[in-house]
Amino acid sequence: MRIAHLAQPGILEPIPAHGRYLTCQLRVGVDPRVVLKRLASRADGLATVVGIGASLVRELGTEVPGLKTFCGIDGARIKLPATPTDLLVWLRGTDRGDLLIRSRHLETLLAPAFDVTGITDAFNHNHGRDLTGYEDGTENPQGDEALAVALLPEEAGDLAGSSFVAVQRWHHHMSRFEAMPKHQQDHTIGRERESNEELEDAPESAHVKRTAQESFDPEAFVLRRSMPWAEGNNGGLVFAAFGHSFDAFEAQLRRMSGAEDGITDALFSFSEPQTGAYFWCPPVRDGLIDLRALGL
Repeated sequence: MRIAHLAQPGILEPIPAHGRYLTCQLRVGVDPRVVLKRLASRADGLATVVGIGASLVRELGTEVPGLKTFCGIDGARIKLPATPTDLLVWLRGTDRGDLLIRSRHLETLLAPAFDVTGITDAFNHNHGRDLTGYEDGTENPQGDEALAVALLPEEAGDLAGSSFVAVQRWHHHMSRFEAMPKHQQDHTIGRERESNEELEDAPESAHVKRTAQESFDPEAFVLRRSMPWAEGNNGGLVFAAFGHSFDAFEAQLRRMSGAEDGITDALFSFSEPQTGAYFWCPPVRDGLIDLRALGL
């Protein structure tokens, strides 16, 4: 598809060896335009993926159709924290020390207008598996299908090639999971860990059954680019779902949370989201972030 060259390439590339997620808040009364232009001139969308929140778009006096603030799910039977923020930067690389240095330089660049309010270090574990040992993103769309799922089409004008992303930091209570017998772990996820084969006899609460993308009407496909995180002995998953809208993500979360049919995802028996936010990831032009849709 012709829009591929307009997308921030880090959205489409495989998960890197290491990642660092920075969330940033605009200071009250500060005009962010100069700093955003400076950021755009240094972010290539591959090593540095940028997402912009609805509140920052409003501060600029413009709008991005389809962008909104995450406010949870009506009727959810579990807690879904909403932690909106102005700016997300996902640093990608192969060396953790390099990410630290880049992060410090980025914080200096943003300092005239933004405070860095959160940093999460993440990594690629065991060739793309979650800390539980189960493969993550098994049913991710591929090729042209991935582009159609994740990116806004050519008809979107200046928004073509851009993407919406839902980001949640999940905290795994590993002791709860480790206390489960192996068959209970498999039935919680809905797959056999070693083979990654889906279990036909898994209960309706199994995560795989709750999120089977083709089982929704319309189908609810997203492009997942999630990474495990760890701090001390705590850890979990930075879940990131890219799409041409937030509809597919919300459909999945509605079912997971029990708002659709009263059955909550078994994933919640040992894991819970600590954050939840929506962002718009601008397209690229000549290898750099393109903010023309925001009037910059």
